[in-house]
Amino acid sequence: MSKTRIAVLFGGRSPEHDVSVVSGLQALNALDSSKYEGFPVYVAADGAWFIGDALRSRATYIPDDEGRKALTRVDLDLSAGRGRLMPRGKGGWFARAPAPVEFDVALLSFHGNIGEDGQMQGVFETANVPYTGMRTLASAVLMDKAVTKRVLAGRGIALLPDAVIPRPATGLVPDKAGLEAALKNIAFPVIVKPAHLGSSIGVAKAEDIDAVRAVLPNIFKFDTTAIIEPFVDNLVEYNVAVRREDGAIVTSAIERPKRTAELLDFKEKYLSGGGKKGGGKQPGVSSQGMLSLTRDIDPALPAALENNIRQWASEAFAAVGGTGAPRIDFLSNEKTGEVWLNEVNPCPGSFGYFLWEAARKPVLFTALLDRLIEEAKLCHRAVQLPSDPTPPEARLFRRG
Repeated sequence: MSKTRIAVLFGGRSPEHDVSVVSGLQALNALDSSKYEGFPVYVAADGAWFIGDALRSRATYIPDDEGRKALTRVDLDLSAGRGRLMPRGKGGWFARAPAPVEFDVALLSFHGNIGEDGQMQGVFETANVPYTGMRTLASAVLMDKAVTKRVLAGRGIALLPDAVIPRPATGLVPDKAGLEAALKNIAFPVIVKPAHLGSSIGVAKAEDIDAVRAVLPNIFKFDTTAIIEPFVDNLVEYNVAVRREDGAIVTSAIERPKRTAELLDFKEKYLSGGGKKGGGKQPGVSSQGMLSLTRDIDPALPAALENNIRQWASEAFAAVGGTGAPRIDFLSNEKTGEVWLNEVNPCPGSFGYFLWEAARKPVLFTALLDRLIEEAKLCHRAVQLPSDPTPPEARLFRRG
């Protein structure tokens, strides 16, 4: 039997481009080679798509103009009805067109906007190609922190109050009076963060209105919207991943990231040491970068706190018809025991594999990817339409 061809896509036009590359290469290396033939598809920061064996090595990144010469630039054929990448010809008018590169499933490993937020998902829906992870609408909703709160409101899930601040029409600093009005019901200190980014990019603490105005320009360089929430005293974070298993919603192990600073910033999240093991086709494969972050896995928690985390994560997943294996992050006041759902990551770093390896029913990274690929095929089959989707009573033109 021929192997299933898996196009692993990563990179993209996002501030989380580099993290996406790491996750994508990890997934590519973790695919079951007895079932799948995987190959990398790198989406550069300027939006160009490339394929080539050189992209399998981390040493290739980020390819400069000279490095791109060794790669093949491709475009996704939106009309094929199947996975097909069309190489751009390098010859003259009479040069023979390169053969298309076909694949069966797109394994999406994008983080951040223009990739994790429904845009890439919509591309593959348009092309009618199976793809892994959350569907287009769920991805768009959950990558917007403000919209996520509106969707989950009224479901019994604890959420912090917030103020949504759009980027000004001119400049990057909002009017002070307008900002004060927006924050009138939120006590200082506050947390200011981008509404559409993850990986702790741009997150800052502000003690007063002037401090808020000082940090907003950096956020507005990368995002159109900022969200402001009260700062949680005695802050501790808890993260849990969610997916479907035989029709039922299941949760992973819970992690409690360790921190050396008041806020867990990008470098601490992705470049800390810790020597965490895991992430291959078998236990014990050494991890790197984001996966070596020191963390407590399944720390001892009061039963009510753990139940809230798992139940609210499952409810958030179900609320958007969840697919894939998103990670849901929570904030807690360690002294009072209060906990709030913070955000949902439709495609978490490294697919959150280490949370599944430590789950009550362990699932290794290779098996997790296998489940995501099978789910992609199932979702694709479920939305297929007739070759002529216009019903007879709605046809205004004759058919051949």
